[in-house]
Amino acid sequence: MDQLVTAPELDMQEAEAGKSALLQALGERVRNLRASRGLTRRGLASAAEVSERHLANLEYGTGNVSILVLQQIAQALRCSMAELLGDVTTSSAEWLLLRELLEGRSEADLQRVRLAAGEILGTAPSGDPHRGTRIALIGLRGAGKSTLGRMLADQLNVPFLELNQEIERVAGCSVREIYDLYGASAYRRYERRALEEAVQIYSDVVIATPGGIVSDPATFNELLSHCTTVWLQAQPEEHMSRVVEQGDTRPMAANPEAMDDLRRILQGRAAFYSKADHLLDTSGKSLQQSFKQLKSLVVQ
Repeated sequence: MDQLVTAPELDMQEAEAGKSALLQALGERVRNLRASRGLTRRGLASAAEVSERHLANLEYGTGNVSILVLQQIAQALRCSMAELLGDVTTSSAEWLLLRELLEGRSEADLQRVRLAAGEILGTAPSGDPHRGTRIALIGLRGAGKSTLGRMLADQLNVPFLELNQEIERVAGCSVREIYDLYGASAYRRYERRALEEAVQIYSDVVIATPGGIVSDPATFNELLSHCTTVWLQAQPEEHMSRVVEQGDTRPMAANPEAMDDLRRILQGRAAFYSKADHLLDTSGKSLQQSFKQLKSLVVQ
């Protein structure tokens, strides 16, 4: 009689299979890198200060390994941890040559390279004739994107879009349900689809984007390529107070460290927000003062 496999047991088997494939791929990369450096296994083990047996188990995908040991092996192979772990920028010789070319460059140099690559690949901002009339407001929740966005759309007599509402339309359920049922990855896919549809449909529009749109580089590149972007910035305390003023007390009630979390989120996203075409600091300003400054930035 066949033995039934329960769902938890099946999940465990799939997890083990995934773990095994990961270790085997890691081992293969170590072997290939060692071969390309002309090192024997004994020579690499000596240089990395690990036992030859431990290295053999790693190369055959049968032994787990700590981050510190991986770091020692990467240093001995004169490669990055990313190259060992196998991200997309290590998948071909051209990628590796590009990494070497760009490594250690300043943010300004990297931006010039990104824009030049966009020109070559046809994704540069200058390639979209309607970029100047699609205005996207970015920033954390409570920055004023919805309020100022509606005012600006009325002033320009163009449609106003809350991208979160477009995401819900595309998904057929609320943002909360997307996260609860399908997870953050699914939300990011719907976010990308909603933005692409908005760009295709509207040549003149004001868009209020979700605060986390910078979390997915592909989506953020799409936004930068097709919209004039304005980062609405404010102090963390003002972000929080505005959210509470809107009637949402959950951030403070559910988490006493909410303000520290907000500061960390802002700090983590600031480098991406700063790629916007314009910066508008709304801290300490009235609504009318902020709106007047916004108009001066984007209205020709």
